Amino acid sequence: LALALKGISYDLVPVNLVKDGGQQFSAEFEALNPMKQVPALKIDGITLSQSLAIIHYLEETRPNPRLLPQDPKKRAQVRMIADHIVSGIQPLQNLNVLKQIGERKMEWAQNCIASGFQALEQILQHTAGRYCVGDEVSMADLCLVPQVANAERFKVDMGPYPTITRINKALLELEAFKVSHPCRQPDTPAELRA
Repeated sequence: LALALKGISYDLVPVNLVKDGGQQFSAEFEALNPMKQVPALKIDGITLSQSLAIIHYLEETRPNPRLLPQDPKKRAQVRMIADHIVSGIQPLQNLNVLKQIGERKMEWAQNCIASGFQALEQILQHTAGRYCVGDEVSMADLCLVPQVANAERFKVDMGPYPTITRINKALLELEAFKVSHPCRQPDTPAELRA
């Protein structure tokens, strides 16, 4: 999303997290990211992993369009929401955790997402305009859309989250969010394609 929003061209190298026991566990990928997780981005002679670190680097080296507001209070709100999603919701329903949970993985993922979304809905009621923080797309929005896609994948009832739903819908009207959506990637399994 950040690359698309900032108009940065890139070559996509899919890493299938299931095929062959998980391609992220290959020696080749481990050399890129010892954590054996996606994403990993090679840029400017370095390799970065972790979504927020990548977004921060892009923001610092390619500041337009801006993904962090000028206003320090709004910037803090953006970071809070992004951290809430990438640290408080997403890791609890990633592939490694769900493998450990076993047969109850759908219920586990639904509960983790619902718990996180309950708090996020309350936060957004104080920060949102058209998007997560005001009316400008920010790093928080880049985190929201993939998490809503996961919620849909795990059949989470979105009824209790009207603010999240409204913001996600507004974001999906933007071209960068359309082309970068998880269901539109070249390696998306057929059953998850849009």
